Amino acid sequence: MMLDVVGVRFKEAGKIYYFDPEDIDINYDDYVIVETARGIEFGHVVIGQKKIEKEEIVSPLKKVLRIATDEDFEIHKDNIKRAKEAKKICEEKIEKHGLVMNVIDVEYTFDNNKIIFYFTADGRVDFRELVKDLASVFRTRIELRQIGVRDEAKMIGGIGPCGKPCCCTQFLGEFEPVSIRMAKEQNLSLNPTKISGLCGRLMCCLKYEQDTYEELSKTMPEVGMKVKTPSGQGTIVNTYTLLQEVKVKVTLEDDTDDILQYHIDEIDIIKKKKPRCNGCMNNHASGQ
Repeated sequence: MMLDVVGVRFKEAGKIYYFDPEDIDINYDDYVIVETARGIEFGHVVIGQKKIEKEEIVSPLKKVLRIATDEDFEIHKDNIKRAKEAKKICEEKIEKHGLVMNVIDVEYTFDNNKIIFYFTADGRVDFRELVKDLASVFRTRIELRQIGVRDEAKMIGGIGPCGKPCCCTQFLGEFEPVSIRMAKEQNLSLNPTKISGLCGRLMCCLKYEQDTYEELSKTMPEVGMKVKTPSGQGTIVNTYTLLQEVKVKVTLEDDTDDILQYHIDEIDIIKKKKPRCNGCMNNHASGQ
């Protein structure tokens, strides 16, 4: 069964949620008021109306209430301003209660039914008295939500090791698992300072670049293979997956060796690298 939906974000580079447009003519880049699990929210349409399978929807599918009006924009701007003031008040209350936690961001729901305080802390924090104190000040529902270092980096932003703004603040809607294996397969330095982002975790780009590396690696010869080059026969000593190039140690006509670089289309494999024999390795390890 196919359903009509629109994709809405509530934060720049935030997760995309699907909503039922009903009979409203909604287009890409519109701003809308929608019903969510946490209340009425102001969102940005980043995927125009389209049909998707019902199985792809997280039920129940909430509805778009209306296209945002000028009054809605003013309410949204006011909520952003009030959130900044609420952050300062929360920081004062945290100091008053002597809690070891840092407020990273604050959000008002569009209908002002709830204020959400995002914070980081090294461990569990007993913030029950803090919540009571904040509720007495703001006279609405208060939610304190502890977040991890990756979410903190996404909210604060900054410049990554590559010299560009953090990917998570620019376009990554959701975090995906990243492993050290990806760094190895991409021939990167395994020095933690070289492959970690501002959050201290492995860089997100290792994940979304991995598919390209895996695809290009299918056509790449391995280090140690014997190949024929325009300058003669040689042995591959290094590979450059993205460039689709290799470095080859070639014995020239005057019997001198040289390291030359070729595109993989310029070489022919003569002999593949011999696989290591597990049995031989075991015998060697045992001294036989």
